[in-house]
Amino acid sequence: MTLPQVTPLPIVLVAGNPNSGKSTIFNALSGSRAHVANYPGVTIDRVSAPVTIDGRDLELVDLPGTYSLSARSREEQIAVDSLLGRNLPSPAAMVVVVDAAALGRALFMALEVIATGVPVVIAVNMSDEVARDGIVIDLAKLGAMTGAEVVRTVATKGGGIANLKAAIGRAAARAPSEAPLVERPAAVALDLAALEAAILAEQVLERPGAARAWATWLLLSLDDDGADDLIGVPPALRTLTLDIRRRAAAAGRNVDLEIISSFYQRVDTIVEAVVTRPPEPRRHQTDRIDAVLTHGLYGGAVFAVVMLVVFQALFTWSEPAIALIESGVAGVQALAATALPAGPLTDLIINGIIAGVGNVVVFVPQIGLLFLFIGLLEDSGYLARVAFVIDRLMRSVGLNGRAFVPMLSGFSCAVPAVMATRTIESRTDRLLTMLVLPLMSCSARLPVYVLVTATVFAPGTRFGYLSAGAVLLFAMYMLSVVAALTAAAVLRRTVLKGPGAPLVLELPPYRLPAPRVLLFNVWQRVRAFLIGAGTVILALTIVLWALLSYPRAGDASAGDQLRQSFAGRLGHAIEPAIEPLGFDWRIGVGIIGAFAAREVFVSTLAIVFDIESGGAEDEPLRDALRAATWPDGRRLMTPLAGVSLMVFFVLACQCMSTIAVVRRESGTWTWPLFMLAYMTVLAYAASLAVYQIGSRLGLGLG
Repeated sequence: MTLPQVTPLPIVLVAGNPNSGKSTIFNALSGSRAHVANYPGVTIDRVSAPVTIDGRDLELVDLPGTYSLSARSREEQIAVDSLLGRNLPSPAAMVVVVDAAALGRALFMALEVIATGVPVVIAVNMSDEVARDGIVIDLAKLGAMTGAEVVRTVATKGGGIANLKAAIGRAAARAPSEAPLVERPAAVALDLAALEAAILAEQVLERPGAARAWATWLLLSLDDDGADDLIGVPPALRTLTLDIRRRAAAAGRNVDLEIISSFYQRVDTIVEAVVTRPPEPRRHQTDRIDAVLTHGLYGGAVFAVVMLVVFQALFTWSEPAIALIESGVAGVQALAATALPAGPLTDLIINGIIAGVGNVVVFVPQIGLLFLFIGLLEDSGYLARVAFVIDRLMRSVGLNGRAFVPMLSGFSCAVPAVMATRTIESRTDRLLTMLVLPLMSCSARLPVYVLVTATVFAPGTRFGYLSAGAVLLFAMYMLSVVAALTAAAVLRRTVLKGPGAPLVLELPPYRLPAPRVLLFNVWQRVRAFLIGAGTVILALTIVLWALLSYPRAGDASAGDQLRQSFAGRLGHAIEPAIEPLGFDWRIGVGIIGAFAAREVFVSTLAIVFDIESGGAEDEPLRDALRAATWPDGRRLMTPLAGVSLMVFFVLACQCMSTIAVVRRESGTWTWPLFMLAYMTVLAYAASLAVYQIGSRLGLGLG
C-alpha cells in the first residue's frame, strides 16, 4: 500500500523590525490560528499558520523581528535562511512590515529582502500616526522605486488587511525576479561576484538572486572573531569569505561600510522622493513626557507609583469575581456530595479534584488583571521607558542590556523568559540571565501571595490609602527584582565573570493600546495559564490526594487519618526544619507539592484542610487557614508567618518546567541544579531571618 504524498503549502514569510506591528499583522492575516514549532537545527520558535487567499492555500510564517539581514545573531540567520529557502522551502512571497514613522530605517531591511528576487509586499504600518503629523508618503512612487507592491495598513484597527491579503495573493503568483536593485561599488561588486559563483558552484542555492543575497550576508556576518558563531555555512564558503575580507582589509577597504553605504544611499534617495513633511514639524509632548519618565530619579518614582496603583487595582477590582468563584466551587462540591455515592472516588472528586483545581481557578481574575495591566503598559510604550531607567542599574550588576526583555517576561512566566535569552549572543551573559530569571515573581506566585494576604489581614485593612494586600504585593515584587539584581551581581563577580553589554533600545512613540488586540493577548495568556497550570494541577492533585488519604486508618478521625497518611508523615518529618520559619507540617506538605509547580501550593492546602475537616466545611480556603492553629492553640498564619511564607516563595525555585527548560537551553544539568540549590538555600535563609528577627521584635505575632 502506497501512502499519498503530502505536498507542502507555498510559504509566505512575514518580516519586519521590532515594534513595527509585524506580529499584529501576522495575527490579523492568520486569524490567530498559529502553531509553534522549531526551525531545523536551532531552538528558536517558528510561528506559522495556514491561510487561504484568493482560493489558494498558503502557509504564513512569522519570522523573528530583526533590523536587518546582515548580523550574526540567530534571529537574523533564521530570517536569511528562511528567505533563501535554506531551512524551509523557498518562499512564494514575503511581506515586509515597515513602521511609517521610521521609513528610512525600515527600508534598509526591505531593500535587502527585495534584492533576493522573492516577490515582496511592503506593508506601511501605523500610517495613521504619520498622517496626524502632516507627513505624506507617496505609496505609488515607493512601489515604483522598490519594485514591490505597497499597501497602507493600520494593523491595530484592522485597516488595510483586506488589501494586504489581495496583494499577497498577487505576489505569490509572480515569478522571482533576478534584477539587482542596489548598485555596489566596483570593488565590492567583484567580491560579491566571486562569492556568488562559489555558492552556485557548491549548489547551496540555485537562484542567482538568492546566491547574491547570501553572498552579501556572508561578507557582512563572517569575520575572524565570529567565524564559528554561525551554523550551516560550508567550510569552503567560510574560508573564501574570510579570505576576501582579509584581502580587502589589507588594501585599506572596509567591506562592511561599502555594502551598508550602498544600501543607505538607495534608502536616502527613496525617502527623499516619497516622503513629504510639513514646513514646520509639529512639536510633540513626547519629549517633555520622556524628560520625566526616563529621568533616573523621577522615572523610578513614577514607576513605583504605577505599580502600587496596579496592585491596588488587582485587589479591589477582583474581589467580587473571586467571591463569586469561591461560592461556585463550594456549590459544585455540595452538588457532587449530594449526587455521588459515598466512597473513595467521591472523596477524590470532592476533596481532591474540585477542591484542588477550584482553589486555583479562584485566582484567575487577578491573573487576568495582571496580564491586562502588563499589556497596557507594554502597548502604550511605557515599559520601554522603564527599561531605559533601569538599564544603568542592570549594567552596574553585570547584566547584559538585552536581558531586560526576558526579565520582564519573567513577571508572566519563567519558561518563555528563559527561552527569550536566546537573543543574548554571549553564552556567559545568557547563563547569567537564566540563573536569575526564576527570581522574578511570575504569575504562578500570585495565587500564593493573594491567599496569604487575604488570610493574615482582615478585609479592609489599609496602610494609608492603599490596601494591605496591595502594599504586600508591591513589596514582594520589588523584593524579587532586588534579589535578581543582587544575585546577578554576586554571580558576575564569582562563577560567571565577564563584562556586560549595553542595551540598545528604541523608544516607541506613545500609543493608545488597541482594545481588541490587548484583550486577545490577555485571553491567550490566561488560556495558556489555565491549560498549563490546570493540567499540572489536575495530575498532581490526584497524586497528592492519594498521599494525603492513604494508608487508611480504620475508624480514626479525619484529622488523625490525615496525620497518619504518607504525606502527613512526610510533613511531620520536615516540621522541625521548617518550624523556625513559622510553618507547621501542613504548610510543609504544601511547600513540597509546590516544588513541582508553585500554584500547586494552593491546591495542596485546599486538599489538606478539606480532608482535615472531613469535607464537612464548605468555607473558603482563606477562612480555613485563618482558623488554623498550632497544637498549643496559637494562631498558625500570623502576619509574620504570612510574610515569611511569601518571602520563601519569592526566592525559592519551585517549578520543574523552569528547571527543565534551563537544562535544555544550557545543555547540561549542572546549571539548573546549581540554580535550584542556591535559590533554595537563599529562600530558607531569608525566611528564617524574617521570622526569627520579627519574633524577637514582637512584630506581627497576633
